[in-house]
Amino acid sequence: MTQHEESTAPARHVGVPELHPVKDGPAEPPRAVHPHNSHQDLPRDSHQTIPRDSRQTIPRDSHRAIPRDSRQTMARDSHEDLPRDRHQAILEATKQIGALLKRDGHRFALAGSVAVYAHGGSGRLQHDADFCVCRADAQAVADTLTAAGLTVRTPPEDWLIKTTCFGQEVDIILELAHRPVTPRMLARAHHLPVDSVHMPVLAPTDLMRGLIEAFSEHHCDFGPVLAAARALREKVDWEDVRRDCGDEPMPSAFFFLLERLNVIEPPPEGPSRPEEGP
Repeated sequence: MTQHEESTAPARHVGVPELHPVKDGPAEPPRAVHPHNSHQDLPRDSHQTIPRDSRQTIPRDSHRAIPRDSRQTMARDSHEDLPRDRHQAILEATKQIGALLKRDGHRFALAGSVAVYAHGGSGRLQHDADFCVCRADAQAVADTLTAAGLTVRTPPEDWLIKTTCFGQEVDIILELAHRPVTPRMLARAHHLPVDSVHMPVLAPTDLMRGLIEAFSEHHCDFGPVLAAARALREKVDWEDVRRDCGDEPMPSAFFFLLERLNVIEPPPEGPSRPEEGP
């Protein structure tokens, strides 16, 4: 999930990396036919691949060497090893990226709909996988993904970088609803299994705060976030989330909906809705 709505137009298939399992990572996914991707990829020339010469110099021993022939194999356009459905494809992509970031010791946390799933949410995953990293660590993370055979793209938005894994979009997020990802936020993450691979997952309060603060006049689809709120209702510090969201109209409307549906209790001073007339 990203902070802006994405097009649901059919995507053209770009080179899909055929990743090999990494150490301490997930097993290779089952062999099956790849489903049609419902997200539209941006045109190739609209993404700026991170220039090699502009990358920070990373010590040679900070990444395990990947043989040249393995990188070539990973970069091939192959659909043979993709999972049977979108839900499992997103989980496989999440596990692979999480294992890569864990292997090289990066600070990160899983976010978005897959994080809700990791905290016990139900339902089928239908969108991308999201990871949070600090902006200062973005270049090193990009280097790790590139060394594994993935193409890292920089979209026009300056709050994330993107890659594609097992045919699924993966967002590496640097800001949540215009709030920078911080070491303290990552330190609060819970270590949870994601379909058998343990990784840090945003704490429920941080997760809900980011989802609710993203509401605006141009992005106010309450449905998915309502389902997340129901799943995490007992794990979230709602008073903290209310305080951070302030009196912004769309978050306030969402809190009012949660109160009327008895998902959360009204604040101590009373319901957050206008007084009725005489």
